[in-house]
Amino acid sequence: MPYARSPWTKLGPWTKLWWAIPLAIVLLAAVVLAARGIRALPATQAFLVDFPGASPLPVWAPVGFPAWLAWQHGLNVFFLLFIVRSGWQIRSAGRPSMFWTRRNTGLLRTRRAPRRMGINVWLHLTVDALWVLNGVVFYVLLFATGQWVRIVPVSWDIIPNALSAALQYASLDWPVTDGWVNYNALQTLSYFSIVFVAAPLALATGIRLSPLCTSRRLGALIPLRPTRAVHVGVMVFFLAFIVIHVTLVFATGALRNLNHMYAAQSDDGWTGFWIFAASLVVMLVAWFAAGPRLVRAVASLGGTVTTR
Repeated sequence: MPYARSPWTKLGPWTKLWWAIPLAIVLLAAVVLAARGIRALPATQAFLVDFPGASPLPVWAPVGFPAWLAWQHGLNVFFLLFIVRSGWQIRSAGRPSMFWTRRNTGLLRTRRAPRRMGINVWLHLTVDALWVLNGVVFYVLLFATGQWVRIVPVSWDIIPNALSAALQYASLDWPVTDGWVNYNALQTLSYFSIVFVAAPLALATGIRLSPLCTSRRLGALIPLRPTRAVHVGVMVFFLAFIVIHVTLVFATGALRNLNHMYAAQSDDGWTGFWIFAASLVVMLVAWFAAGPRLVRAVASLGGTVTTR
């Protein structure tokens, strides 16, 4: 008698994950109920009074967001979109349909012949370079203007305040803070982790994985497999942060938050929303425009593109 395959095996990989949706809803409801029960305890109430969720900033800390920060934020979102896209294409695609080789002329000359790379790798490295350049400008302006103090913990009470903020978020009773003046402690730790931990780690592991990295000594010191695992893990961390960040932006006062991030204003007007909407249109157009024909044309400006 032939072996009868279960109908479950015929389902696609994404279909098999549908069961995770109701499970996630149940777990989320359990977390909310548990958090609300914990908040009702007298000891927790006293804890929330002592640690309301935000650490005080120094008196010299800047208030508000400068225009350059809004531009940096928008560019960062744009670059991250294509970094994740090209990174996923590298992992999911088979043999590249096109290859790129740098022209060994001009200012960038090397003794060895340039290495050939897949077109998706070229796109990933190119967008990475723009993202890093944007990040360098961000770091310089962050410390030159004193904005760093808003995302770098400056006292140990950041830890109990972060626990307080997490409990308030989990109970769906949001922390009462104004991001224009001061982030809550959980936001501070999150932004610090993104800017000073995840981003440098993504850059360091990306350099090691790059085909431009040919050092045998470095290869022996830092193996590829764990480096690749860390690089992918950082990408997952970025994606999780983006999902949570966007959700909270719209759940805790969308117009005011969008004004903070995109218009450098502290009001409930629609300026930030329309700038945000325009940026979405630009990213959507760029997403569909960045097909093989356009990528090949742009890549040909700095190298030779071949199909084998």
